[in-house]
Amino acid sequence: MEIRLEQITDKEEIFALTTAAFKDMPFSDQREAAIVDALREHQALALSLVAIEGDTLIGHVAFSPVAIEGEYVDWYALGPVSVWPECQRKGIGQSLIRDGLERLKNLGAKGCVLVGDPNYYSRFGFEHDPRLTYSPVPAQYVQRLVFVPPVPQGEVQFHPAFG
Repeated sequence: MEIRLEQITDKEEIFALTTAAFKDMPFSDQREAAIVDALREHQALALSLVAIEGDTLIGHVAFSPVAIEGEYVDWYALGPVSVWPECQRKGIGQSLIRDGLERLKNLGAKGCVLVGDPNYYSRFGFEHDPRLTYSPVPAQYVQRLVFVPPVPQGEVQFHPAFG
């Protein structure tokens, strides 16, 4: 498997992949593919990686800037992460996330936030911090990973594409 930056020719496959990956997820509102497209359209994809096996695109992860208390402080959001349903549970998503986090660090990011399952994302070092909030979801699902201290405090604002 190869992980590389998204290319313009990957757009339609990423949309199909993301739609399929979230189709049967009970927590999904089925907007993830549209979110990725909107982030791309607004040039808010700070990092967009795909996993390729042979000639087949099998996974995707997106990272976009976030504001905290209205200020952009070199923190980024992780997500969505998508893998074809038949390829899930094989470490593809984990590889994409680990590669993406390392690339973010190398780009000078100070940290990363996400909304997701603490049991899954703790393996990457993410943890809940009550000083960072995102009102629409229960607090325990808002998690952060610090690359460079200090940790900012306040309400996280994702790009408007997230709705």
